[in-house]
Amino acid sequence: MIKLCGASEIANFILRNYSGKAVEVGTGFVPEVALILSLHMKVVATDKEKRILDGLSVKDDDIFSPHKEIYEGASIVYSIRPPIEIQIAIGRLAAEIGADVLIRPLEDEIADLPGFTKILVNLGDARFYHFKLKS
Repeated sequence: MIKLCGASEIANFILRNYSGKAVEVGTGFVPEVALILSLHMKVVATDKEKRILDGLSVKDDDIFSPHKEIYEGASIVYSIRPPIEIQIAIGRLAAEIGADVLIRPLEDEIADLPGFTKILVNLGDARFYHFKLKS
């Protein structure tokens, strides 16, 4: 398994601030955050192709044409290193289901998501953006 620097900090941030269900978009082959979360809350990992990673079942879904039942009930939708167009699609879907968003960008590529307040979080080895749904 590829090691993701800051994975435990991201997971702990989610666990401290959210409960119920979390959904990871674009898990790829780096399921560390989802694996940590799965020990404490319901987590659904998604990607373009279905697979099993370290015992974690990854559902096949396309964020541009999502199966909304996968995401319904999530308090947060998050993604690690998604391109800007995926960030925008995540924001659109999260707003529809009433969830917040967490994005760990590859570099400085970060979208402005309509309907959300964006906060940069630096936590240990992790740097990510937390998007809170505006009420």
